[in-house]
Amino acid sequence: MNDLEVRQLRYFVAVAEELHFGRAAERLGMAQPPLSRAIQTLERHLGVRLLERTTRHVALTTSGEIFLRDARTALDAITAAGRRARHAGRPEPRLRLALKADHDAGLLPRILSAYQGEDAALAVELVLGGRGEQAPALRDGRADVALVTGAFDDRGLDHQPLLTEPRLAALAAADPLAARSHLRLADFAGRRLPGGGPADQGEFPPPYASAARRDGELPHHGLVTASQHSAMDMTQIFKLVELGSIVWFLPASIARRYPRPEIAYRAVADLEPITLSVAWPQEARSPAVAAFVRTAMAVAETGVPQRVAT
Repeated sequence: MNDLEVRQLRYFVAVAEELHFGRAAERLGMAQPPLSRAIQTLERHLGVRLLERTTRHVALTTSGEIFLRDARTALDAITAAGRRARHAGRPEPRLRLALKADHDAGLLPRILSAYQGEDAALAVELVLGGRGEQAPALRDGRADVALVTGAFDDRGLDHQPLLTEPRLAALAAADPLAARSHLRLADFAGRRLPGGGPADQGEFPPPYASAARRDGELPHHGLVTASQHSAMDMTQIFKLVELGSIVWFLPASIARRYPRPEIAYRAVADLEPITLSVAWPQEARSPAVAAFVRTAMAVAETGVPQRVAT
């Protein structure tokens, strides 16, 4: 059997993610008939059916689900190889650190200060992104190390927890719940999180990029609504909280960093805490990455990291 081509993997991933040949063809910038033929050729090549097709429905087979997972991994590895090679060829090497702004539990300044004292330290380049973007940045070669909050897809990554902190509820200061001394998730029935999910389930909201609903209107509590057609940043979320449109469950470190008279931060007895971790690719062999990881762990544990020989 001949080797698979990168083009075939990209075609299949597009169809598998869209589950619609027309949308996949549009995404790939090609016509639908050659895409359909390419998928049929791929299935003959593998000797298995990857997709179940009807005139109205496309679904993955069990083989297709397995192939999709591995195809994504392979494409990530190919993309990462090119990016890492280009990065290695830069005249001034840097350590690329992926994180979401403010989601560092207040540790980042101390970590960076201590890291610069390491023999293997490089200049640090911040790769800022939304929640959920850090692990993909490690896999596809955009970053060398990352600070990640909450659960994440750790395929191909190693990671160590740094600290776990409580989450607080942010709600309008005038909200009746703000006057209560004890809150539980059930008290938030009918309220919505920034991503649109029900607040009484207590789940960490999805990345801000998914905050827009299909009808363009954010879910709300009370009289104020907001039309939202793009990703929300923290300032926009705070404004909607102030207006009573939504509530937000956020790490206690962010609440401390952003005191606002129009917003009340309240503990919720059964709200799960959140963990900050440092993560890096499993195949990483960089002394600079190793030094950063050790420094981050030392800062989180003692606040005064110890020098470690590289």
